[in-house]
Amino acid sequence: MSDYAARMTIFRENLRPLADLAFLPISADLHYLTGVPRDVPSFGWTIHPGHWVEGAWITPDHPPVLTLPRMTAEFGGLLNSTEVEVRVLGDHDDPAALAFDILKRFDLPAAPTIAVGDRAHGETLVNLQTLLPAARFISGTNIVRSQRVIKSEAEIDTMRKAGAMTEAAFADALGNLRHGMTELEVVSEVNYQLRKHGSLGESFPTALYNSGIHHPLIFGKRLETYPRPLNPPVSILFDFGAIYEDYCYDFGRTVFFGEPNEEIQRVHQLVMASQAAGIAALKPGNTAAEADAAARKVIEDAGMGELFRHRLGHGIGLDVHEPPFLTRTDTTPLSPGMLFTVEPSILQMAGPSARVEDVVVVRENGGEPLTRGWQDLIVIE
Repeated sequence: MSDYAARMTIFRENLRPLADLAFLPISADLHYLTGVPRDVPSFGWTIHPGHWVEGAWITPDHPPVLTLPRMTAEFGGLLNSTEVEVRVLGDHDDPAALAFDILKRFDLPAAPTIAVGDRAHGETLVNLQTLLPAARFISGTNIVRSQRVIKSEAEIDTMRKAGAMTEAAFADALGNLRHGMTELEVVSEVNYQLRKHGSLGESFPTALYNSGIHHPLIFGKRLETYPRPLNPPVSILFDFGAIYEDYCYDFGRTVFFGEPNEEIQRVHQLVMASQAAGIAALKPGNTAAEADAAARKVIEDAGMGELFRHRLGHGIGLDVHEPPFLTRTDTTPLSPGMLFTVEPSILQMAGPSARVEDVVVVRENGGEPLTRGWQDLIVIE
């Protein structure tokens, strides 16, 4: 039995006491259960006629049926999916009629409970409500998540390879950094190196968080920040990751343009000490909140707690952000095989900043980082 078949068997048994039917759109959830891949995302939404039926229909007693618009099936290369039965909606066919035909075979009760993947569109729910007016909807993602949260050693090895690809891309990008490059040039270099080293693309939009006495930190205004030249003294904070066999990596390091003074050295050392404390706390018996607190205490004790502006990290795998989260309000118990980013930072709006980020496995005696390079501040003089 393949991993996908075994995962689907577990999912259907977990579904049985909770819902009569599940609908999972093309997403990490469906990929995890069937191997049906996702495409590279784009800024604009690309749809085809009948897009709302794009996904798999699953019941406790029936294997999945994958319904796809013709263009998704053909251009997405999904016609020969081996783990699922495929039904294709023609460009001029009625999606409601196709969905109704699928639903008939399941012999659903008059008021079924339907578990819908969290990434389904509102259009899907509106049309399902029309077809099944008495239906009650719950989250299908929560059911899959109970399986996805603990990674197998094979998944961890895949993530380790994604980390190696990410580090290799970073190493080659470092060799091409020069004072005066614009932020866009640096981002473009990283993205090029990711693809050059075999990544499908970026696991999320590559980001830089840069600050210095003449270089104010600005969030979320890419068209404003991309043209800015990076001239010393300035901290350049990297945040990016590769995709390997559809698993997402997330990685960060700090580069300093210019001669580093005592302040940037201290800030960087605090961030690295904070990460080490967070990694050590990633072990059974602790909660996600306790790992966050262990890392945060290092920066708070140094009097810079307000400059650590975000949670310590997040789950990661087929999605680049997955629950649970390493934050003070998440009391999820930690278990071996969970994967988290550990990414403390000190972000100053007009002074030297630093961040670090690695993916870490929860182990019995503390976390195991999947990437370990560049523990010292990277300086380009």
